[in-house]
Amino acid sequence: MAGIRQALLDFVFPPLCHLCRRHVPDAGALHICEPCRTELAYIGQPLCTICGEPFAGSGPDHPCGTCLTDPPHFDTARAALIHQGGARTLIHSFKYHHKTHLKRPLALLITERLADHARHAACNLILPVPLHRRRLRERGFNQSLLLAEQLSRCWNIPFERQLLRRTRETIPQAELHADQRRSNVREAFAVADPAMLAGRRVMLVDDVITTGSTANECARTLKRAGARAVSVIAVARAVSD
Repeated sequence: MAGIRQALLDFVFPPLCHLCRRHVPDAGALHICEPCRTELAYIGQPLCTICGEPFAGSGPDHPCGTCLTDPPHFDTARAALIHQGGARTLIHSFKYHHKTHLKRPLALLITERLADHARHAACNLILPVPLHRRRLRERGFNQSLLLAEQLSRCWNIPFERQLLRRTRETIPQAELHADQRRSNVREAFAVADPAMLAGRRVMLVDDVITTGSTANECARTLKRAGARAVSVIAVARAVSD
């Protein structure tokens, strides 16, 4: 019965690729056609075992020089895609054009690529990177929260939407140089109830990792409040030229 219902829905509302808008036979849950999928820049190995930035060439995974000389507060960070091309288009549409239905395919891209890492991280609490209340009013939603809800369902990990809060408004990180981003978010976050965090292994969810400054400050706040470990998960990350 479910198969017949889906076939009727596909007949009335033909599934279209989220990127090229062409019809996708047997679209499944992702709704991205095979040509568009093959053009996505998936992050593979080798990569930094801490921040997750990919290395050129081949060889084993290992910590990058930056993580060795200036270790982040998070334990690991991983993203499914490089923030370019189709990945950038999907995230931009999701974040700035109110296409909130894209939360599902973006979360599915994470689960496809990062399920093994998530199992290894063994997190028992999912938190989104929070928006300041003014930014939330302007946008109408927190894209990281929508992704975190999806991952909570997929991986059956408890989710808290307001445990980590942004306590002051900051300049959008995209407007700043890399060396300004860390000071911009310094002391910008707080934990509402540290007792709920004590000893927990936290999965911190964001849409994009750029320099990692926001995730790093969130992780610093979470660990100071009692988190045992913090693993950052994102759809995409920017990579160094």
